[in-house]
Amino acid sequence: MESSSNHGGIRLLLAAEHEAQQIVNAARTAKMARLKQAKEEAETEVAEHKASTEHGFQRKLEETSGDSGANVKRLEQETDAKIEQLKNEASRISRDVVDMLLKHVTTVKN
Repeated sequence: MESSSNHGGIRLLLAAEHEAQQIVNAARTAKMARLKQAKEEAETEVAEHKASTEHGFQRKLEETSGDSGANVKRLEQETDAKIEQLKNEASRISRDVVDMLLKHVTTVKN
């Protein structure tokens, strides 16, 4: 009688071990599937980001190098405006600078 209960216990343990192995295998399979899905999602996101960045770069490149003649003209206008601004500023303060220089040149220190 003891022998049959030992055999029953062993069968029960073997069945439990088999069931546990199936659960572990199912979990391993689910984990691998999730990792594969996560990798695919990451690759998709990287591709989308790369495409978006490339599109932005191409758009910026077109904006800056579209018509070089227009860019040159715009830069010339900006340069002329800056030169005019500097001339106005220089003429506005030139008298003060001359007075200051004369004061320092004509002042005698002991």
